[in-house]
Amino acid sequence: MGMSLISVHCFVLVLVLQLAVGNAGNVSFDTRSFIIDGQRKLLISAAIHYPRSVPAMWPGLIQLAKEGGANVIESYVFWNGHELSPDNYYFGGRYDLVKFVKTVQQAGMYMILRIGPFVAAEWTYGGVPVWVHYVSGMEFRTDNEPWKHYMKKFTTYIVNLMKKEKLFASQGGPIIMSQIENEYGYYEGYYGDGGKRYAKWAAEMALSQNTGVPWIMCQQWDTPDPVINTCNGFYCHDFTPISPHSPKIWTENWPGWFKTFGSMDPHRPVEDVSFAVARFFQKGGSGNNYYMYHGGTNFGRTAGGPFITTSYDYDAPIDEYGLPRLPKWGHLKELHGAIKLCENALLHGKRTNLSLGPLLEADVYTDSSGLCAAFLSNSDNKTDSVVKFRNMTYHLPAWSVSILPDCKNVVYNTAKVGSQTSVVDMVPEDFQPSVVSPDEDLKALQWEVFLEKPGTWGYPDFNITGFVDNINTTKDITDYLWVTTSVYVDEKFLKNSSSPVLLVKSKGHAMHVFVNQKLQGSASGNGTVFPFDVKIPITMKAGNNEIALLTMTVGLPTAGPGYEWIGSGLTSVEIQGLNNKILNLTEVSWDYKVGLLGEFLDLYKGEGLKSTKWVSTANPPKQRPLTWYKVLVDHPSGNDPVGLDMIHMGKGLAWLNGEEIGRYWPRKSSKHDACVDHCDYRGSFSPNKCSTGCGEPTQRWYHVPRSWFKPSGNVLVIFEESGGDPTQIRFSKRRAAGFCSLVSEDHPTISVESWTTATEETHDKKATAQLHCPSNTRISAIKFASFGNPSGACGSFSQGNCHDPNSASVVEKICLNRSKCSIELSEENFDLSSCSGTIRRLAVEAVCS
Repeated sequence: MGMSLISVHCFVLVLVLQLAVGNAGNVSFDTRSFIIDGQRKLLISAAIHYPRSVPAMWPGLIQLAKEGGANVIESYVFWNGHELSPDNYYFGGRYDLVKFVKTVQQAGMYMILRIGPFVAAEWTYGGVPVWVHYVSGMEFRTDNEPWKHYMKKFTTYIVNLMKKEKLFASQGGPIIMSQIENEYGYYEGYYGDGGKRYAKWAAEMALSQNTGVPWIMCQQWDTPDPVINTCNGFYCHDFTPISPHSPKIWTENWPGWFKTFGSMDPHRPVEDVSFAVARFFQKGGSGNNYYMYHGGTNFGRTAGGPFITTSYDYDAPIDEYGLPRLPKWGHLKELHGAIKLCENALLHGKRTNLSLGPLLEADVYTDSSGLCAAFLSNSDNKTDSVVKFRNMTYHLPAWSVSILPDCKNVVYNTAKVGSQTSVVDMVPEDFQPSVVSPDEDLKALQWEVFLEKPGTWGYPDFNITGFVDNINTTKDITDYLWVTTSVYVDEKFLKNSSSPVLLVKSKGHAMHVFVNQKLQGSASGNGTVFPFDVKIPITMKAGNNEIALLTMTVGLPTAGPGYEWIGSGLTSVEIQGLNNKILNLTEVSWDYKVGLLGEFLDLYKGEGLKSTKWVSTANPPKQRPLTWYKVLVDHPSGNDPVGLDMIHMGKGLAWLNGEEIGRYWPRKSSKHDACVDHCDYRGSFSPNKCSTGCGEPTQRWYHVPRSWFKPSGNVLVIFEESGGDPTQIRFSKRRAAGFCSLVSEDHPTISVESWTTATEETHDKKATAQLHCPSNTRISAIKFASFGNPSGACGSFSQGNCHDPNSASVVEKICLNRSKCSIELSEENFDLSSCSGTIRRLAVEAVCS
């Protein structure tokens, strides 16, 4: 249908307002805040890394961040994704930086561009192209002329690209600040005077780019004016900028943490995240960036490491698949709304700090016009408190902040989560055979396989005595390096020997051992922390025995002093048990071959998908190592995000239609690790505080973007290293199975949404439970409802010993067949005499369809 004239006018007005935000103009700053076009601004920023999602997802992710209360999008620039070799630049697909920044601009948001170009970011090699390491005389991140040359060259290239597209705020674009280097203060001392000179040079080089917007350096404690030094961490309320002329900016607020294969699943409670953010603004902060707001996916071989997972979900407000993580997204949205209500006072008022008792304080912002906003905080990690402030009484839960936009009424408390929660499932769906010809049997999947032969394929790339470094040898064009030799065993030695054992020492990262074409065992370890030192029983025969070791990198180092010199690969190999002696193979002759034959044949892309090397079969081999699988499938039904379930596979790589899904490895964490059933958010957070998943695979599902699917003829290719059952691979759709609200009577009585001015009418507003279905769905059923003292969590609520029996009928009357609803905890709706003398709660679980 066409739009009416009124609708067109409204659309144009909205577009003009969006562009007024997205196109900044003049940007300056002082000790209080950034000043954009003459107006002070509080900045709520959401980190969304463009190559960790796909262009089809960008608009939705950015819009969801905006709906969550953000007005800025932040991203690193990923050098090794853009300069594939010297002067060979790429800005297509997931790396279309210009398109990403323009998408931010079209959404009416500002942009922080962290050029680096070193980024760390759990991204392979810290974002630096591997080829840079092999430039003559190169040393990363110090006063080294080759490094400075290439670093400046790429920085200038990016700046000029942004200038060409008029994307800096000084040109009317969305970019309001840029970052040079990244967390260098941690490592500057390692480089001595060269480090100090380099940091100063980097700042001056950045300023010389004349972008017309401020530059920042995070975690850099000798930043020269006018570059702004900023804070990274779980808490930054105590941070003070070096320069008295700089505002207080938090560039990395970590709402979760990343995962490594074989580790637990870390979580950070939203009560603690919101506490940290509220404290930051309470103490004069003016810009907060969530790292990450959407973590996304380390597609292909971009995950750093070693062992960082393909998933970079980060327990972020938007999950890896692009869905809001509830209640984290909703509770932070309410926080941002509460802070925005205080914006004028925070940016223009005078701050006064008041002690309300031990670990209790108020920060009050006032001006001569009567403007007033207050933050009341309780930093005790165990004890709730009741405080007096301006002749009124306030209850402050332990480890919480209450926000009072008028210095009187609480609109938000960080510990009281009233936004809805969701239960998210991965719903499996069998592969559907793709229609490629009318004669195809649609009842069975059509598999093709290619079997790699263990050991050197073709001619060796070289033969030497002893071992080489994997990274120096492969130059990261592949994870894989074959190291092969032959051992002659006299028959009498076998008769007089115990079972032989291969003793291997290595700097990492992983390895499979083959003897005479048979897999004998595997091992893995990080040489900087847990080097290999393993014993693998092997089976040998009389005569010549081929020993083939497939050694692997699993993500290159991402940061640290001199990290580019950290190697990987074998250091020692011996055989124990032959004639009751030790045979040292370290100094024998070894053949080396870089990569796999299947990689050389490009079996996963282009013409390689049609190669005659593939062999058709109705029954693909199971539990066979070094096997390539190919299958044609239809796209999964519906529009839900999709993950590839690899729980029945071993370790390897996956592609869809030539696009790199990434490394898979359903490696389990130890069941003896310290996981929790319930996390106490109170007290300082650390990455291992609130972990789950002990004894389970760190990652089971691997994100496959919907935009990678074709209507039919989708080609899924798997390379399996150690053996699995490909017939058990499934697509799974990520779907919210239920939505819940759990609200208590003592929830702030004035919501951010209902705030206008402090009137008696708003003061009397009751606590309210809210439910909101995804777009194009309605509340079709109420699975649970109880007003009283229900217990449990979303998906597992249960009635307490106090329960209003009319709870379900009341909620159904208000909510059924609606896309959203609000249930007030009032006497009109519920029997308030129930459980008198206690704080009552309403718990609701609904189904949206």
